Amino acid sequence: MFQQILQLLTWVAFVAVPLAIIDDWFLRPRRRIAALPAAAPDPRWLATLYSLLPVTIIAAIVHMLQSERLDFSLVLVLIIVAAGIVWLVDKLIAAPLRERTARARGQRSSDVELPTTVDYAHSFLPVFLLVLAIRSFIFEPFRIPSDSMMPTLQDGDFIAVNKFAYGLRLPVLNSVVVPVGSPQRGDVVVFRYPPDPSQNYIKRLVGLPGDRVAVKDDQLIINGTPVPLQSEGRYNDGCYLNMRLSTEQLGTHRHRTLACLTLGSLAAEPLASCNREIGRSYQCGEPVDGLLGDANDFSEVVVPAGHYLMIGDNRDNSADGRVWGFVPDANIIGRASRIWFNWDLGRTGGPQWSRIGRAIE
Repeated sequence: MFQQILQLLTWVAFVAVPLAIIDDWFLRPRRRIAALPAAAPDPRWLATLYSLLPVTIIAAIVHMLQSERLDFSLVLVLIIVAAGIVWLVDKLIAAPLRERTARARGQRSSDVELPTTVDYAHSFLPVFLLVLAIRSFIFEPFRIPSDSMMPTLQDGDFIAVNKFAYGLRLPVLNSVVVPVGSPQRGDVVVFRYPPDPSQNYIKRLVGLPGDRVAVKDDQLIINGTPVPLQSEGRYNDGCYLNMRLSTEQLGTHRHRTLACLTLGSLAAEPLASCNREIGRSYQCGEPVDGLLGDANDFSEVVVPAGHYLMIGDNRDNSADGRVWGFVPDANIIGRASRIWFNWDLGRTGGPQWSRIGRAIE
C-alpha cells in the first residue's frame, strides 16, 4: 500500500509541478500586482495545489531514493542545469515582463514577491553544487540491497562510499581527472554493474589486473596460493542456518565470510525463525561423511588489464564476477568505508543500532 501511495503522489507531482511553475512565474505576479497594495489570495484550487506540492515532491524524492537504478549524480547535474535555466529565463524574460506589468499599473515590481520557483533556484543552486561536489569527489551514500556481502554487510545497511580513495572522477562521466589512489585487493568496492551500468553493485575486490584467481570449496586461490581461512564455527541468525563462518585475510583486510560446501538445501519458504522478508531461508546441509565438490567452484581465470574481479563475502549466495565477469576501471565508484545507518523495512524490530558506526573491513 505504501508503495502504491508513493507511486500515485509521484505521478501527481509530474502534473502539479509544471502547473505551479507556470502560475508562479506568469499568472501569480499579475494577480498580486493588480491587487496592490492589498494582498491577492490564490484561487482555492491553486491554494490546494500549492499546499500539496511539498508532499508530492517529497514522495517523488522518496520514490527515487528507493530506485537501485537511479544515477544520483546525473539527477543532481540535471537539477543544477534546471535551476540555472530558471534563473536565466527569469532574468531575461519573466523579470522584465513583471517590470512592464507593474509599471503599466502604476506599481513597482519590487513590491511584488519574487516567484517561489525563482527564489528556490537562487537559494538551492549553491546547495546542490556543494552536494554534487561532495558526492563526486569525497563521499557518496549507498544502501545495501541484498545479502551477498553477509556477514560483513547486511541488507538495510546504509554505508558511506569514499570517492576520494581512487582518484577524483568527473560526475556522470566517471573518468579520473586527478589520480590519487587505486583499488587494492580486499577492498569492498561500489561499482557500476557491467551488464547494466544503471545499477550500482557492491562486492569485495579479489583480483587485480594480471592476477590468476580460482575458487575451490569456497576458498580463494590467488596466483596459485590459497588465501588463508580460519574457521569460526557455524553461523545461525534464524534465516541462515548452519552456514560455515570463517575469517579471511585478503591483502590488508581481515574479514568474515559465509559458505556452505555443496550448495546445501534451500527452504522453499522463510523459516518461522527468520525475522525479515527475504523470500526464502538458507540451510546448509553438508554430508557427515565426505564432502562433495562445491557448486560454486570457479576455474582459474586471468584478470585482464584495466579490470578487476569482484566476489561477495556470502560465497554461496552472491551473483558476482564468477557469473558475469570482470569490472572495468571506468565502472569503479569508490571504496566502502563505514556503516552510517541501518534500517531494513522488511526486518521486524526496526533498525539494528549496534551496526551504526562500524568500519568496513
